[in-house]
Amino acid sequence: QLQLVESGGGLVQPGGSLRLSCAASGFTLDYYTIGWFRQAPGKEREGLSCISASDGTTSYADSVKGRFTISRDNAKNTVYLQIDRLKSEDTAVYYCAKVDLCVFVGDNYYYTRADYWGQGTQVTVSS
Repeated sequence: QLQLVESGGGLVQPGGSLRLSCAASGFTLDYYTIGWFRQAPGKEREGLSCISASDGTTSYADSVKGRFTISRDNAKNTVYLQIDRLKSEDTAVYYCAKVDLCVFVGDNYYYTRADYWGQGTQVTVSS
């Protein structure tokens, strides 16, 4: 069964850091492009970052550049999202998904298909 499982969320103070994990089972992650998304209460889901299958090229929404870092550990079949200098507005449920494209223009993530969504991991930034 193909599955993605997110973990690593939690309660963190503003200015802190978290590393979220997206672990795959049933398929080999480095063969696929993986995207990270988040959804805050009352807001639409937004794309944050992606890492390409072919060469590991990464791309980010402009709003998170410099604070978010996506990476992949092929040996662990896991994609990570490092979030630094956390802000209250980062509070959301974070998801990963297998996507068909890794293209950001500004804050817009251009993809046509996303599947094998995980259950999400909650990130709460509060003092």
